[in-house]
Amino acid sequence: MAHELCDRPAADRGRGQPGTGAGAVLTPDALDLVAELHERFDSRRRQQLDKRLERQARFDAGELPDFREDTREIRESNWSVGSNPADLQDRRVEITGPTNAKMVINALNSGAKVFMADFEDATSPTWDELITGQANLKAYWLGRLGFTDPESGKGYQVGENPAVLMVRPRGLHLPEDHVTVDGEVVAGAFFDFALYAWHNARAALTKGSGPYFYIPKLESMEEAALWSDIFALTEDRLRLERGTIKATILIETIPAAFEMEEILYALKENIVGLNCGRWDYIFSTIKRLGRSADRLTPDRSAMTMDKAFLAAYSLRLIDTCHRRGAFAMGGMSAFIPVKGDEGANRAAMDKVRADKLREVTNGHDGTWVAHPALVPAALEAFEAMTGPNQLSKRPDRVPGRDEMLELHTGPRTEQGARENIRVGVQYLAAWLGGKGAVPLYNLMEDAATAEISRAQLWQWLHFEAPLDDGRKFNRELFDALYEEEIGLLQEVENIADASDLFREMVVSDDFVEFLTLPAYELLD
Repeated sequence: MAHELCDRPAADRGRGQPGTGAGAVLTPDALDLVAELHERFDSRRRQQLDKRLERQARFDAGELPDFREDTREIRESNWSVGSNPADLQDRRVEITGPTNAKMVINALNSGAKVFMADFEDATSPTWDELITGQANLKAYWLGRLGFTDPESGKGYQVGENPAVLMVRPRGLHLPEDHVTVDGEVVAGAFFDFALYAWHNARAALTKGSGPYFYIPKLESMEEAALWSDIFALTEDRLRLERGTIKATILIETIPAAFEMEEILYALKENIVGLNCGRWDYIFSTIKRLGRSADRLTPDRSAMTMDKAFLAAYSLRLIDTCHRRGAFAMGGMSAFIPVKGDEGANRAAMDKVRADKLREVTNGHDGTWVAHPALVPAALEAFEAMTGPNQLSKRPDRVPGRDEMLELHTGPRTEQGARENIRVGVQYLAAWLGGKGAVPLYNLMEDAATAEISRAQLWQWLHFEAPLDDGRKFNRELFDALYEEEIGLLQEVENIADASDLFREMVVSDDFVEFLTLPAYELLD
């Protein structure tokens, strides 16, 4: 296998050059593992992506998700997942964020039980961001991670009791153009996973932890089985016992929600839990099932976790996990402190507490926050637990298929459309500038909310959805709102490229699978 770094000048590639720490992480042995994963598994990865499109064609023809008949025995038989590591027994509050040094240190010191360093939705996959992020995580396990703010001179160091570190690689659909094997571009998922595992698995184990991952965007048992084989091969190459790598799977696509038990089963040597990826789940529901006039969604703000398909899938996830000995993780709270407005800030914190109290009451073992200031409020809510987790707790009822497909009700408004435009375009502009986690309107936004925004606009426009004021959301109305909103954003960096691409995806007859695929081609 011949692997190489495609590090031609940026003018030729449209990409940056290897940044700080490249020599520490792009070692021959680490790249050999990347190459082996590509050689062994890339054809299977591509086959699974093709199967997503085949399933989409069936949805477009009127089919709706259901529980698989061919895997009924898995759902009805007795089995459990493997053991859970000691340092993952208490996951009451997990914080997520990008992999730059300052944010990594702040998250590790936040008081959260777990920090998920995110190479996916909270990272714009510029070459420098990816490589520097890998170098930062390697430095952490070597005890060398520090940061000095060049403007303030303030120094940052990891404290005495840091959060447990987990890492989220990119989804199976995203490429990494800078690395090829025999002339073929490798998957971003293989690249991110292999580099982190190779450099840090043994160091983490030596310090009483382990190689822990969050795996995003899966849609089927077969995709989970692919990751199981990736884990097995990596454990073999690192001379680790089978099952040493531990993973939590994000259930953030509606097809995966109907295969949760099968996903646990396919990964039972390595899996420790499932997570309610609420924002991507809304996006997936619109993307997979929303190409029909009878499945129009209301404003994004009306789709909350206590109602309809979101409430149903959360309860079913808890029941599924706890029957099989796995953790059931709750969803993200994206609120950030409201500076200069104590009343608004207090109201935001009250919403966080209420959301987290709902999760702990339902039976979740932990939850996510996006900002260190939210950790105390989330921990306060999870004090309702009598132990470090709730593995023995089961919901009073388990929602069935119909509840899993129940649409949210609520208004579709001009304000909702405007918010989708503002959030989607500003996030995309920041992403093109190398930022993957972006504070907008007192929320920490990532790629998932941008995906909801453009998916919902596409759906409303495609079917000329009726708004609550009686107007249809047609092309004329969309163009007028878009022109007004973009006109207010002219000072935003990268606004021209972002607004053009976002608009193109909304007005296109075809629905683009992921916003980040065409956007990746525009990265500097």
